[in-house]
Formats: sequence, C-alpha cells, structure tokens
Amino acid sequence: MRTSALQYLYLQKPISTVILICAIALLPWLNSDFYTKGEPREASVAVSMIESGNWILPEVYAGEFAYKPPMAHWLMAIFSLPQGHVSEFTSRLPSALAQIILIGFVLAFFGKRIRFQEAFIATLLLLTCFEIHRAGITARVDMLLTTFTVLGLMQLYRWENKLELKGLPLIIPLLFSCAVLTKGPVGIILPAFVFLVYLLSLRKYTLAKILKSLLYISVSSLFLPMLWYIEAYRQGGEEFLNVILAENFGRFFHLSEANINYDLGHKEGVFYNFFTLLSGFIPWTLLFVFSLFGIDWRLPRKPVKQILQDIWKRFQSMEKMKRFSLIAAVCILFFYTIPSSKRSVYLMPAYPFLSILLAQYIIYITENRSKVTRVFACVLTSVVSIVFVAGLLIMTRAVDIPAIAGRYTAKASTLHSIESVTNAFSNDITSWIIMGLLLISIIIAIYQATKRINLKILYSTLLLTFCINLFIDGLVMRSIKNNSSARPFAEQIIEAYHPENNIYVMNDLREYGNLYGMNFYLGNTFRDFEKDKPSDGYLLIIEKDVKKFMEQYGARYKFEPLAVSERQGDLRSKAVLFRFDRQ
Repeated sequence: MRTSALQYLYLQKPISTVILICAIALLPWLNSDFYTKGEPREASVAVSMIESGNWILPEVYAGEFAYKPPMAHWLMAIFSLPQGHVSEFTSRLPSALAQIILIGFVLAFFGKRIRFQEAFIATLLLLTCFEIHRAGITARVDMLLTTFTVLGLMQLYRWENKLELKGLPLIIPLLFSCAVLTKGPVGIILPAFVFLVYLLSLRKYTLAKILKSLLYISVSSLFLPMLWYIEAYRQGGEEFLNVILAENFGRFFHLSEANINYDLGHKEGVFYNFFTLLSGFIPWTLLFVFSLFGIDWRLPRKPVKQILQDIWKRFQSMEKMKRFSLIAAVCILFFYTIPSSKRSVYLMPAYPFLSILLAQYIIYITENRSKVTRVFACVLTSVVSIVFVAGLLIMTRAVDIPAIAGRYTAKASTLHSIESVTNAFSNDITSWIIMGLLLISIIIAIYQATKRINLKILYSTLLLTFCINLFIDGLVMRSIKNNSSARPFAEQIIEAYHPENNIYVMNDLREYGNLYGMNFYLGNTFRDFEKDKPSDGYLLIIEKDVKKFMEQYGARYKFEPLAVSERQGDLRSKAVLFRFDRQ
C-alpha cells in the first residue's frame, strides 16, 4: 500500500508533492530570531514602510535609506500588514514562497522537455543543496531575484522555441521588471547576456534580429522600474544616485567608493566563485567528487585542434534544452567573475540549470557505476548516524557536552556556541519528531543499501539529506539563532530605560560597526549621533568601538555606562548602552 501511494504521488501529483516537500522544509523554520546583520537590515526597511507610509524610499537605521530596490521589502510589508508589524516570519516569507514557486516551475518546465525522472531528481537536488535551501529561509533579496531571473529565462526559451522571437509575451518583461525592482539593472542585464549567447549558438537568426529582440526585452523590462527610480531620485537626490551607481556599477566595474560612506566589500579573487559553487551544492558535490575516482584521465592521442573540434561537435549536437542549461550556467558563472565584489548567493540563478546537468550525470553514475552511489550512500549514512547518536545522547542528557568542551577551551564565544547547540536538544515534541524522521531515513538508507536497485539508493540519500536539513534547521540552527540574537538585550533596554526615540548610534560604516539587529528589535528608532549632535540621550555602540568614540567625543560629553549585552550578537562584539549629557 505504501509503495502504491508513493508511486501515485510521483506519477500523478509530482508538482504538488514537490511543493509540499519544499513547504515542510522551509515554512516551519522562519520564526527564529535574526542572528546576522543582513536580515534585520532588510526587515527594517519594511518596518519603515509600514510606519512612515513611504513605500518608495523609506529611511532606516539612523536616517539612511535602503541600498536595494524595494520589491522584497514591499512583499515583506504586505505580508506583515494583517498582523500590524514586521516579524521574522513575515520578513522571511517572500524568500520561502519564492523558493517554493521556483521549485514547482523548475519541475514543470524541465519535466516537459527532458526525461521526467531527470527533472524530478534535479528538483530534489536543488531543494536539498546547501545554498538554495539556506536562501529560502533568509530575509534577503537573493532568493526573490533568483526566482524572477530563472522564470524569465524559462520564458525566453519558450519564446524562441515556440514563437521564434515573434510577438514578445507580456510575462517576459513583467518578470524582468520584478527582477530589476528586486536588485537593480542586473535583473535584466544578466538574462539578456545569457539569451544573447544562446541565440548566437543556435546560428538561426541574424545579428540584427537578435539585437532587436534584446532591445525590445530590455526597454519593456525597464519601463516599470524607471518609474520607481525617478520617484526615488526625486526624494533622495544626489545621495541616492551615488549609492545606486556604486551598488550597481561600482561593484561591476571596480569603480571608486569615494561618493558613498561605506566600503562595497566582499572583494574576492577569480576562483572564489568556483569554490563557493562547490560548497553551495553540498552534499551533492561530494558525490560528484566520489565519481571522479577510477576515471581514466589520460588524454586521447589526438591533436589539440582535433579535440576542440570534437568538443564543439558534441556541443552542437546537444539537445536544445541541455544546451540552453549549459549556456545559462556557464554565462552566469562567467558574468559574476567580472565584478570585484563576489558572494556565493550571486550564483544562485545558475543552480536550477546546473541541477539538471548534475541530475543527468548522477543518474548515469547510478546506472553505470553503481559502486560510486553505494559508497557515497554508505559514507553519508555513517556520518548522519553518528550525528543522530550524538544528538540522542545530548537530548537524554547522557553526556554533558559543555562540561567536556570546557576542559579543552576557555574561549567564551566557543563555549557559548556549544551551549547553544546543546540547548537545542530539548524534550519537546518538535525535537522528537525530527529525531524520529532522521532515524527513519537512516533505516531506509541502510535497507536500500542491501538491495540491488541502485536508483532507490539514490532516492534514499535524497531523503536522508532532506531529514538532515530538518535536523539542522529545526534543532541546531534554531537554537543558535535564538541564542545569538540581539532581542534579549533590546528587551532589557526597553524594560529598564524606556528610551523611546532617544537612542543614538554612529552611522559611519567605514569607522564603526552598525547594530542592525538592535535597530530592528528596538523598533527601527535609531538616530544619527554625528548628524544630530544631541544634547542628551542614550548612545548604543559596539564595545570594540568605544575607545575610538571616546577619543572623539569624550571631552564634549559626559557618558554614563548603563548596560552591556551578554551576547556578542551579529557583529561578534558586545553592545554597550550609555546615557550621555553635553558638558
């Protein structure tokens, strides 16, 4: 009965099944506290939109405005309106829904154009890989941008394949307009570049026809965003223009940062993207690495010219969908090697296309070199089993991990992290359900490893990875986030001092660290000390910046220390609250 039910879901309701799996993997874990500075920085924009009524260029964190266009913040604010305030759940919800939509469309789109089994496995690889999964439970703009970009590229493929570039469908500029409104011009520049290379590879259209099509796409996709840019410039003026130029073109062309008051950051070398891509596809890159052993790496005894000609012929003979996926993945990876600023999330639009290629390769390995899949499954099962046993021992308090760790280190931050993880294993119903699912997945993986059906071994490792993600999100990371949050210190300040709108900070990212988490949990009420030059009030500052600040302002003001946070928070440094008066 169970087998027939699984077959029914797979054959009759595959998209619904994948969407349900994705929802289970994401939605229950959106409500934990913010523990990094990026998430509360984005969420505070939505807070300002609701409170000020300015949905174009709202002020956040001591008078600064958002660095990115407002699509993600609009959605955060809209989802928050029914409850009247922005929470961690509502600010992460756009990313989670974007990933669920992306997963469903990836299966629907590729399932009609390649072997359905390849598309189904590719979707599961995408759902369980580290980078995409992490982005789906994070209050950032990157998952939203990825979804709009990938869905737009899919529509471009359909436009060429079905209509041969005739009559531009409205959905294409609409999707890319949303992408531009999510993170700027890259939302149209990147897909236009991918589509340009793809059309050139077909050798079917004249260059004039290709350029004309790209012009139509670009102009129609920029119309709606330009309405926002014009109104935002009217409000923000030259300061807004400097930030937009720095964020969108300064990063790409390595331009000067002199016109903005912060460093663009994330500057990495050319090979950084390749390393982050490998880490982002964990654990499936490990299977890929396992498969490389035993391959005959001796080059064929042919001239280099002949080898290149053979590669080109194989590329030209590729199925159209596979060629499009390969071009999209390579172009996106190449595109993001150019900017000086590099981050792993920039590469996410390549993941759906890479997952198709990886799924095809993994299926080939599973069918033709089954030992590789079996070894990988055994290694993964062994590691997860050790994690399960360790978690069970901690949950039942059979071992005291913090006490053991204290024998080997006295570093406060390390002991705090260990204690946070240990506290995650409580005796509540959620913990036991997650541990139970993890145990079931281990048993299934061990059982399938004893059988001869290699594809079922692959599916059992997919289930195992899904359950380990539940384990990490539902137990480990939930506790780490809540124990590294700025919320307790913010609540302590509100209860003890009732500061209302009288908290000042130093808003100079070149010199001082910004307390975005504290700003969110204190209601987005921070004011700029340097700009306002107040006569009295409260000062909130990072502990390591106190000496620098006192050298500058200690002679002009009298500062009384009131409280110090117990935790280091998102900047890995404690926050200090002062009361001050002008001398």
